[in-house]
Amino acid sequence: MEKQIMNFLNFLENDKKLVSNTLQSYKRDILQYKEYVEENNINYLKVNSKIIEKYFEYLKDEGKKTSTISRNLASIRSFYQFLVRTKKIKKDPTITIQSPKVEKKAPNILTSKEVELLLEQPNTVDLKGIRDKAMLEFAYATGMRVSEIIALDINDINFKDGFVICKFGHKKRTIPLGHISLKALEDYVKTSRPYLIKDESEKALFVNINGNRLTRQGFWKIVKFYKEQANISKDITPHILRHSFATHLLQNGADLKSIQSMLGHSDISSTQVYMQFQNENLKEIYKKAHPRA
Repeated sequence: MEKQIMNFLNFLENDKKLVSNTLQSYKRDILQYKEYVEENNINYLKVNSKIIEKYFEYLKDEGKKTSTISRNLASIRSFYQFLVRTKKIKKDPTITIQSPKVEKKAPNILTSKEVELLLEQPNTVDLKGIRDKAMLEFAYATGMRVSEIIALDINDINFKDGFVICKFGHKKRTIPLGHISLKALEDYVKTSRPYLIKDESEKALFVNINGNRLTRQGFWKIVKFYKEQANISKDITPHILRHSFATHLLQNGADLKSIQSMLGHSDISSTQVYMQFQNENLKEIYKKAHPRA
């Protein structure tokens, strides 16, 4: 089984071009499944739907969330589809198993005033403050994921026309930059980044104080620091800036398809979760505007 798992993971990485985080999720799920079948003396090539459903009952008993079980099913299904494709088995045993329904919770968001307060915190008189201002403005202006932002190279920014090209993973999308974000980014690239980098060949857009590409952990620490500086009680993560970006766009008239494109969602149902916030906004507009509201 170990050999087939390695072949499967190589297939996901080299053929499917999955990003590192997604690949690690698949690996974690499949290795956990491997441990279960081996402990129970089950031949993974001869399992049926009942055995796999029993595994999901085991996960449930272990206290795993519905979303975790749903992801496990997706990983195991992909693994068995790979085994069918490579002729190790004739039939996918997961084909009749329904994925458990995962309730899409409303994402946490910041109000426009809270975003403004957060973005005002960096002190733009030093190199780090100039970088942090550019980074926070950029995160809110684009709605990009942390992993996408830290993977950006300086050549991915079109300063003349005001947009960024996100080439993270196997997908590519173009996102416009507002004038405030663009100005902060230009200031950083001209007055801060040249002094932070130690090597002229460094391509990373955002770098740490050692001149190397900023890490995911570094990004999170910066957001947390300014959240505390702003005395905002809400828990703020880079992903909450992404949620706030989408919600504020929708509340101000942007259409779902455009937001889906900018967020890089493959399925519009992922973008529709923000509609509930627009609905709240529409009620207020209706009350103020309709003569018989």
